[in-house]
Amino acid sequence: MSRRDLIRMTDEEVDSFLDEQKTMTIVSNGVGGFPHPMPMWFARDEDGSIRMGTYQNSQKIQNIRRDPKVTLLCESGAEYAELRGVLLYGTAEIIDDYDLVVDTLLRASGQSDGLPENPEQADAIRAAMHGTASKRYVIRIRPERTVSWNHAKLGGVY
Repeated sequence: MSRRDLIRMTDEEVDSFLDEQKTMTIVSNGVGGFPHPMPMWFARDEDGSIRMGTYQNSQKIQNIRRDPKVTLLCESGAEYAELRGVLLYGTAEIIDDYDLVVDTLLRASGQSDGLPENPEQADAIRAAMHGTASKRYVIRIRPERTVSWNHAKLGGVY
């Protein structure tokens, strides 16, 4: 068995690790071909899609319009034996949907249920978030390939 096989996380471990994270770095292909990494809060959907809210005029949006291929990274650990991470490769989709923006912002900020089912409560949240949500898009990425690592699985043997 290769070292790569030893540190790879199972699908369940990947899901658990991502559920523990709040920030994910999105790397889009920037001006002049240089990578453009930016830390973002994110929400995960049941189908494994990742959603992020960002300003309509952001560099990420401009980059994705030019080339929708992106890489996403979540990582943790201060010492080699603690290093864990998940790398997701996918194609980004830009979505201009006000309710989806509001839901994404809520879920990414830690309110895992998103918009409440009660119409009056949902309308109040939409109204309160109007100033920021009306200026944003959702970036949705459906991962096409996943790479993961958990160095703790090496048990201190390197």
